[in-house]
Amino acid sequence: MPETAFSSLPLSPAQLRTLDELGYRRMTPIQAASLPLAMAGTDLIAQAATGSGKTAAFALPLLSQLNPRDFGTQALVLCPTRELASQVAGEIRRLARHRQNIKVAILCGGQPLGPQIASLAHGAHVVVGTPGRVRDHLRKQTLDLGRVGCLVLDEADRMLDMGFLEDMEAIIAAAPDRRQTLLFSATFPGDIQRVSDRFQRAPRRVAVDSLPAHTQIDQRFFSCEAARRLPALRCLLGHYQPEAAVVFCNTRQTVGEICAFLQEQGISAAALHGELEQRDRERVLAQFRQSSIRILVATDVAARGLDIDGLPAVVNYQLPHSADVYVHRVGRTGRAGESGLALSLFSDAERHRLEAIGDYLQRCPEVAAIDTLDGSGASLPPPAFVTLEIAAGRKDKIRPGDILGALTKEAGIDSGQVGRIEVLERVAYVAIAREVADLALGRLLNGRIKGRRLKLRRL
Repeated sequence: MPETAFSSLPLSPAQLRTLDELGYRRMTPIQAASLPLAMAGTDLIAQAATGSGKTAAFALPLLSQLNPRDFGTQALVLCPTRELASQVAGEIRRLARHRQNIKVAILCGGQPLGPQIASLAHGAHVVVGTPGRVRDHLRKQTLDLGRVGCLVLDEADRMLDMGFLEDMEAIIAAAPDRRQTLLFSATFPGDIQRVSDRFQRAPRRVAVDSLPAHTQIDQRFFSCEAARRLPALRCLLGHYQPEAAVVFCNTRQTVGEICAFLQEQGISAAALHGELEQRDRERVLAQFRQSSIRILVATDVAARGLDIDGLPAVVNYQLPHSADVYVHRVGRTGRAGESGLALSLFSDAERHRLEAIGDYLQRCPEVAAIDTLDGSGASLPPPAFVTLEIAAGRKDKIRPGDILGALTKEAGIDSGQVGRIEVLERVAYVAIAREVADLALGRLLNGRIKGRRLKLRRL
């Protein structure tokens, strides 16, 4: 069994203290399998799902190679989506907080080029971005990869699914031949092996089960007629009453249909799909994280990188086309030893997918007819919180404490009625208990945050 103490790795005492402060007690399976190899400079192909601890599995080797005095780009992380890129950059910054002046730049589409160019001009040790936007900067010669010593392809399978192969090839060609390349993927289609063959040097392959045998996820499958799937979903939600859930489906069109149906039923739901503008995506995700939206309806690609702490339930409105995608969906609940619930609907035409999932999990799925549940008449209470959007963020020197102070000291709201506060680059979101949301909004509109009047609204 591999050593799981971070102290077994060649990490500095300051890095070990940071890990301890951040709650990294012992290595996760993917970290224990990959970190000793990656820290030694080996190229890796690693199978790991979102939530498995994979970001630290590549961030720690990446950080150990950086020279803080050299402000050229020394590490590049490619991600399939803006959301994942933002999460990865945030985690790298957290892990690097014991080292002064480590700069991390995010290069993603849907954001203006100007601030990104300025950020690169000031120097960035680490660049995290999506392939399309990174390639844009290479074309404009605003990004130089000549000093990259570590290249990470995160969720490489989804980057290929999204048609980024040509961009990836152009980006990798601009990096030095002598570099470490770490490839992380939840699944291993043939294209992944071909990418590895072209761009890696004698890589070692490591893999851990995405859904361990001892998982605390309660997985249940319900048969229903294809034409009755929407009422079946309503029945599932009414019966199990999850505090929050992500509903997965296979097409963007289905996402819209489900959202419209749930909203007609008086259930708080929002869609997450690829056509959302970045600011709208940020709003939806902030509301879901802040418990002001109960149900998030998403496709696999749109939800890539979605990492919600303590997600109670996942619902498969349709079974995915492959068993490993099912495992990736279900693995978003029941993390860090917590219990989780995974509910799946299937019709007769999907029974072959159900059998494939059972073979993959090496267990017999627990199956029942949807008619055995009594939930069609039960209502879901509204979310406990409402999200307020404030038109100022980190660029305006706004901190979570400033917002909390404005609410509790100036607006007179009890701190127990203030939920999660998120401060992004140019906007901030704060969760307020539903019963005092209008009061808080009115007082903030007539008051000040950090001595300034700011625009805000209720989402």
